[in-house]
Amino acid sequence: MPLRPFLIPTVCAFAGLAACGDGVRISSTRSDNDDAKGVLKVVETLQCPQTMGSLTRKGSASEGGTVCTYVGPKGAEVSLHLVPLDGETPAHVLKAFEQRLSGDLPRAVEALEAAADAADAEAATAERAAATAEAAAATAEQAADQAAADHSAASGDRASVRAPGVNIEANGDDATVRLPGMRIETRGDKASVRIGGFHIDADDSDGSARVSGSSPAGDNVSITAQHDAAEIRANAAGGGTRASWILTDNRVSDSGWRLVGYEARGPVGGPLVVATVRSRDRNRDRAFEDAKDLVALNAGE
Repeated sequence: MPLRPFLIPTVCAFAGLAACGDGVRISSTRSDNDDAKGVLKVVETLQCPQTMGSLTRKGSASEGGTVCTYVGPKGAEVSLHLVPLDGETPAHVLKAFEQRLSGDLPRAVEALEAAADAADAEAATAERAAATAEAAAATAEQAADQAAADHSAASGDRASVRAPGVNIEANGDDATVRLPGMRIETRGDKASVRIGGFHIDADDSDGSARVSGSSPAGDNVSITAQHDAAEIRANAAGGGTRASWILTDNRVSDSGWRLVGYEARGPVGGPLVVATVRSRDRNRDRAFEDAKDLVALNAGE
């Protein structure tokens, strides 16, 4: 019962929040409170060094020390912003950055919106199918001999394996695997994986994959991919704001960009320090990591 091809990169993206090959990489660390991780600073004026890793500042800080602009490898553009909340929520403020950056990759936005609409349309059907499968599995487990350490039977393309805490049913390309804390279901081109608080759904027919969930510590991660486009979002738990967002398109846009995104941090009540990135490289390259260092220099870890 091999893993279907589309499931392998999806699981890799979940396991390390990174693509297995040359795709987008995103990682984060956290602690249970801001004191253990570092107190986020209240910033009044940006610190904008002449260089930060691969980045070189263009000119001096503008708009009263609230905006700095940098250039990076292959013409990457990084802008550092100091943004007061002015009564708005951090999510609302960051949404405005997303909307501006998304305008540079319109085809990626269109593809991901289409994937989201299709996934929502199938959600109700999938939930009903899952409930039916759960009921059937419960009935089968009750009928099985619980004293047996392992029991298996196979006939043609059908296979069944049951043991305490383990239930595997396979029929051709369709399979259901249930283990403690994990459930995997494949139906033709579609696969669904549940691991702890994370959900992974993939469809080989349209090249889509979705990962969403939260860690036991409360950090939230979501990844949506559709053929050439991908969106990655991460928010760390805690009282302040620690957020990352990346949108990529394997196809070069009219403006030449293939990756846009931001790194944002700030204490409760603000202001936020936000570094926006535009890159001609689809991979999360050095420019993004150096932009993250700029944010940390100003707002703290």
